[in-house]
Amino acid sequence: MNLGFYNTNLPPHLRVLKDEIEGYARDFGLDFYETIFEVVDADDLNEIAAYGGFPTRYPHWSFGMQYEELKKGYEYGLSKIYEMVINNDPCYAYLMRCNHTVDQKLVMAHVYGHCDFFKNNAYFGHTTRKMMDEIANHAARIRHFVERFGEDEVEAFMDRCMSIDDLIDIHSVAIKRRDDHSKYDFSRQATGDDPAEENTAPRFKAKPYMADYINPRRALKAEDDENKRATTARAARFPEHPEKDVLLFLIEHAPMKNWQRDMLSIIRDEAYYFYPQAQTKILNEGWASFWHSTIMTQKVLDPSEVIDYADHHSGTMATSSRRLNPYKVGIELLRDVERRWNMGQFGPEWENCTDMEEKRRWDKKLGLGRQKIFEVRKIHSDITFIDTFLTPEFCKEYNLFSFNYQDPTKNYVIESREFQKVKQRLLFSLTNFGKPWIYVLDGNHRNRGELLLRHEHQGVDLKVDEARDVLANLQYIWSRPVHLETISDGQPAVLSFDGSEHTQQIIGGTDDANRKSAPKAK
Repeated sequence: MNLGFYNTNLPPHLRVLKDEIEGYARDFGLDFYETIFEVVDADDLNEIAAYGGFPTRYPHWSFGMQYEELKKGYEYGLSKIYEMVINNDPCYAYLMRCNHTVDQKLVMAHVYGHCDFFKNNAYFGHTTRKMMDEIANHAARIRHFVERFGEDEVEAFMDRCMSIDDLIDIHSVAIKRRDDHSKYDFSRQATGDDPAEENTAPRFKAKPYMADYINPRRALKAEDDENKRATTARAARFPEHPEKDVLLFLIEHAPMKNWQRDMLSIIRDEAYYFYPQAQTKILNEGWASFWHSTIMTQKVLDPSEVIDYADHHSGTMATSSRRLNPYKVGIELLRDVERRWNMGQFGPEWENCTDMEEKRRWDKKLGLGRQKIFEVRKIHSDITFIDTFLTPEFCKEYNLFSFNYQDPTKNYVIESREFQKVKQRLLFSLTNFGKPWIYVLDGNHRNRGELLLRHEHQGVDLKVDEARDVLANLQYIWSRPVHLETISDGQPAVLSFDGSEHTQQIIGGTDDANRKSAPKAK
């Protein structure tokens, strides 16, 4: 992408606004990296958005499809990108050249909210702050692969990698999954020297005449044999514990070419960079919306701009019976938290109060609301935010309900307005972004080098057609048959792909009675 045909720097009047709004943001307590705004045309902004916010990224047909969708949506008046900001140091943000001044003000205030969130939220703490350079480096490496091995081969392998880019362990950045191995650990167990002694049962010190009594030969031999069997079993089965980071397991153990391993590593690195944005969508957008609303209404909005601002802000916050608006839920729940902590409506005394009239008049005038929402911004994700601060009163005020699909009517209907049911459904939809949990159980299944995965069933069956596509891509990378344990129609089952044929077998049944074949893969 080339933005060199025109000047993307802020014009003088926007530069003045930028300095003014940045000052207000810092006065309110926001803390962010240096933020660089660039002004681009609508078509270029759509292209940047299609690349995930990065002007320079590796080529792939999916980005072109995303660009066409964004372009047509803008041309037909169905959608419009108001802001685009990148988690980086410095932060880069893009303004659409044709936007009115009131829109540019709103976007700048909104961007500073995002930049503060990127810098201070714990879930972004592991992300590299030089991702603009990293993405450009990834693009250069992949273009080198294209020149060397051919576009068709590289793109075909990239398709397979991108289809499994969500098979990562999103909690591994905060939880130690593996023991560290020091290169300076020269112990026998670490080096693997003398394996015979490793399988030998310990002998207790004893006088010669008591040796057979203290260390009976039969018991020692039985223990030695058991240790050998355990060692053999560990060698035949790996990993020792189920691994959630499937991509890392493939990078370490799959028989790939060096350029393929490098490409899968690139896809994995970018997946870990982008996942906190999905993990904090409601809170992040709510935080940015809270501050653009505060800065605009209290500081920078001219009287002549009130109607335009209200129209655009209300459009962003519009709710629908068909989907949840993360902007609306995020900003209103943050406002509710600020109000409750200002009035003291929290803690055991508030929770134990059963007098509804007293609760309506409850106001301790603590003034802790602003401090509390800054704490929320620092330590919470969407799941913990909803789980901790969603209240029955909030659900009632904003008419939240859970819905379900009915087969007889072929339609979605309201399932419940009960608080616990609504909260449970909302949290379930946010867990792992609504995607299945997949683990690596065995890299040497059946002692034939086959790959065994397990789906942690949470009450929702896999979409079999999509699962088969994923298995086919995993099988190509692993070069041996791949199996997936899951639950289908209430019964334990194994989905398999051997490179030519998909099969499904009910666990516990006979092969002939329960094995189902799918059409051969192309």
